[in-house]
Amino acid sequence: MRTVGVFTLGISGVAAVIAIAALGSMQAIAIDGVRQTQAAVDAQGALRVPPDYQTTYESLGSWAIAADEGQGSKELHVVLASPGSIEAYRKDGRFPDGTVLVKEVFETATKEMTTGTVSHAEKLKGWFVMVKDSAGRYPGNALWGDGWGWSWFDAANPTKTTSTDYRLNCKSCHVPAKATDWIYVEGYPALKR
Repeated sequence: MRTVGVFTLGISGVAAVIAIAALGSMQAIAIDGVRQTQAAVDAQGALRVPPDYQTTYESLGSWAIAADEGQGSKELHVVLASPGSIEAYRKDGRFPDGTVLVKEVFETATKEMTTGTVSHAEKLKGWFVMVKDSAGRYPGNALWGDGWGWSWFDAANPTKTTSTDYRLNCKSCHVPAKATDWIYVEGYPALKR
């Protein structure tokens, strides 16, 4: 009997340790999410390119923008998401508040290769940054609305946006994705696993 009691306590203890570890992991994601949001937004709601996004963010997917004429692409868009955002999206189909999306926009070079006509990233043009804001934290800021903060940054200056009003500078490109919270989720295989 005592062996069984100790064994049951052992299993309960292991379960408690697993539960505590999972809670700690969720808290770490929440803390990292806050940290990532703070890296992209200041107290007044001004956005900037998070300085560590290339080493800490997760790959969401990429897009090739077709050339206006001829073969190949004129731009390549590489999109990254703040840590934990992809896993959270897979659970309920929504990006959690504070999610930061960074799109690197590259000019491309296209040439014939043994595999066919190939376009590759050539020169960084800039970044497009979005921060999920379901609470409407910056109602007087023209770069915030429709549940997101929106900004474009030229490659020369990742801390100063050239956007002045998201409705004029950003939203029009996202209108076809309105039903999916303004994000073209169908282009991101990481969200579907």
